[in-house]
Amino acid sequence: MRIINYFDSDRKDYWLGEIQKCDWEAARFLYDMLSNETFFDFVGEGSKVLLLTDGDELISFCTYAKKDDIPATDLTPWMGFVFTRPEHRGHHYVALLMEEVEKLAREEGISEVYISTSHVGLYEKYGCELKTKLKDMNGELSRVYVKKVGTTEAIG
Repeated sequence: MRIINYFDSDRKDYWLGEIQKCDWEAARFLYDMLSNETFFDFVGEGSKVLLLTDGDELISFCTYAKKDDIPATDLTPWMGFVFTRPEHRGHHYVALLMEEVEKLAREEGISEVYISTSHVGLYEKYGCELKTKLKDMNGELSRVYVKKVGTTEAIG
């Protein structure tokens, strides 16, 4: 398995098609932004789409971005659009993506990464802590987690 940045891939059309196959509203939104070339308008220049792949199979993905679905906040950067295909869940593949996000943050001298989610109990096992609750772009209350870069927790 390896993690690739969608924007560095010479197979963008293929990976875009794989994202399109994901049965999740946010994945469809990500697909639309990528196919309409509005991704950077929404999440900020320099943001990345990280794909965990096994050969030609898309296992899991996330973004590492300046902005996410929480408007008007100075919190940055964000690990967003976190998705693992149903047949690959339960293997802690999110941990591999989180390690890559932490590596990118460390390279930028960043000490905290944020995650906006409605999930309870998922990110805690990766060392994330609930920071606050804020309204997302749809006006719904979202849990905002913080991951201290460089910290590790046992996955249970």
